[in-house]
Amino acid sequence: MSTMNRILLGSALLFSALPAAAQTPAASPRLNLAQETSLRCSAAFGLIAYDQKRGAPGANVFPPLGERGREFFVHTTARLMDETGATREAVQALLKVRVDELQKGAIASVNPSEFVGRTVRACLPLLDAEVPATAKR
Repeated sequence: MSTMNRILLGSALLFSALPAAAQTPAASPRLNLAQETSLRCSAAFGLIAYDQKRGAPGANVFPPLGERGREFFVHTTARLMDETGATREAVQALLKVRVDELQKGAIASVNPSEFVGRTVRACLPLLDAEVPATAKR
């Protein structure tokens, strides 16, 4: 399966669990840089976590992102809802846009895996600060 197909499939699985209302456009709050960064990191962690779950080549170069990435996403969603007053559906719509942007960037890139990987590497310090790794994870 090509990298492009992996990314598209990962996104489809990520959002297939969302309620239909969450997949429709909602009022988009304006995000500051920290909020935007957390949202983009959540999207990147989700894509890599999916690749790790299915054993995609190269995904194992990152720390396991399934549990910690999901927790980061939950923290980000709750914080965005609190700080912006956005609904869960609006935040989920924003996340879908960020996943789409990462996918489009990867598709246009010479090296799709490296395109998403650069984002993940830049986001790992945020993950460590928000959801520290523990010996029991």
